[in-house]
Amino acid sequence: MMIENLLKLKHLYSLKLSGQEYFAGYQTNFQIDSMLPNDLSVLKETCLNCHLCNLSKTRKNVVFGYGNNNSDIMFIGEAPGEREDNEGYPFIGRAGELLTKMIESTLPIKREDIYISNIVKCRPPNNRPPSLEESETCKPYVLKEIDLVNPKIIVVLGKTAFSYLMEDDRPISKVRGKVFDFMGKKLIPTYHPSFLLRNPSKKRESFNDMKLIK
Repeated sequence: MMIENLLKLKHLYSLKLSGQEYFAGYQTNFQIDSMLPNDLSVLKETCLNCHLCNLSKTRKNVVFGYGNNNSDIMFIGEAPGEREDNEGYPFIGRAGELLTKMIESTLPIKREDIYISNIVKCRPPNNRPPSLEESETCKPYVLKEIDLVNPKIIVVLGKTAFSYLMEDDRPISKVRGKVFDFMGKKLIPTYHPSFLLRNPSKKRESFNDMKLIK
């Protein structure tokens, strides 16, 4: 029944992407709240068995969120990379090492005391950004994660995650370090660690964002 409901939801998203509007009673939040389980472990099992988009055909592992299920802080990135896809955990490559350093040197709390997830749970081929359709198909999962973890602060890593979550297409350089309201929580965007590895001159700005979170 869970998968059948999610297939119905995917159809609604397809209609939305084609320019059609939902009528009252088929709004996204209503569907998410009514269909997905109110337990993170059950939600994870649902994700592990998800085949709602083409990423399920190329993934090795579904990469569900990980960390303290009752954390006051939740980090949300874009999508798993190659190492994450191989091992099934978010942010464990070079970008993950940098994220750990950012967290533990500025907040300061241990990485295992926060909760980390991604907009999309499966790795896009060749590490390309997830498409809008892939993001919209997976979005109910991450929204439900937010609802169940119930953090006080959501830290969004990079433009793709910010754009797809907030439905705001501004560059990350224009929104980083600002505080937004989202689902009754404070949302703060900053640069993705992968971007910082390629552009180390931006680390100072990211450090200032982490001080704001602190």
